[in-house]
Amino acid sequence: MNNLFYCPEMAPGICTLDAEESRHAVRVLRLHEGDGLSVTDGCGHLYDCRIVTADDRACVVESVGSLPTTHSPLPTLHLAVAPTKNPSRMEWLVEKAVEMGVGEITLLQCDHSERSFLKTDRLEKLAVSAMKQSLRCWLPAIRPAVKLSDWLAALPDQPSAQRFIAHCEDDQPRVALGEVLEQGRETVVLIGPEGDFSRQEIEQAMGCGFRAVSFGTARLRTETAALYAVAAYNYVNNR
Repeated sequence: MNNLFYCPEMAPGICTLDAEESRHAVRVLRLHEGDGLSVTDGCGHLYDCRIVTADDRACVVESVGSLPTTHSPLPTLHLAVAPTKNPSRMEWLVEKAVEMGVGEITLLQCDHSERSFLKTDRLEKLAVSAMKQSLRCWLPAIRPAVKLSDWLAALPDQPSAQRFIAHCEDDQPRVALGEVLEQGRETVVLIGPEGDFSRQEIEQAMGCGFRAVSFGTARLRTETAALYAVAAYNYVNNR
C-alpha cells in the first residue's frame, strides 16, 4: 500500500472521493480508470478499490474487497492540550501526534492560556494528511476548545482509564510518567499552556482522578510536552 486515500462515506460498493482526494489521485498521481488504490473511512476499515471514473473533481471508485489493517485503535490515548500562542506549533503537534497514533485531541481553555480559540478545520485537514502519511486507518477526533473546568465536569466515568496531568509546580508531589504509565489501558493526559496550569486547575483535575506527573527535569514547550506523552504512551504499548 503505497498511497492511501480517505473517504468517510466509503463502504462496500461505489463511492465518490471529494475534490481534494480526486485531484490527488487523477492529476497528481495520474491514475486512470481501472487503476487500483486503497481507501479508508477513517474508522478502521481499509478497502481495495478500483477507479470507475477518473474525474479530477469527483473520482468514482468501487470497492472490490477489504484489506487487513495493522493498527488497532485500542487502547486509545486522549490528549487534552491548551493551544499554543503560535498556531503553527499546534499544527505541528497534531501532525506528529496523529502519525504516532493518538486517539483523540481536545483543545483546552485554561486560566493561563495566551490563546483561547483555534479553528479546528485546519487541524482536521492536517490530521487526515497525517493519517494517510502514516498509513493508518483511524482518524482521531479533533475537539474544539473548551474550558478546562467544563471539560472536567463533563468527563465520563471511566474506572479502567488512567488519567495524568503534567505540570511544573515543584512544590507539589509528582511522579515520572514512565514509572506509572501502564500498558493496555485507556489513557488521558492533560497538558497545560505556556504559563502552566493554575493551582486551582491542578487541584480540580486531581479531584477528578488525575495523577500529577513530570516529564523529567527539563522545561518543555507545550507542544513538546504533548508529543513526549504520545511517544511515552506508544513506547509502553508497542514494546
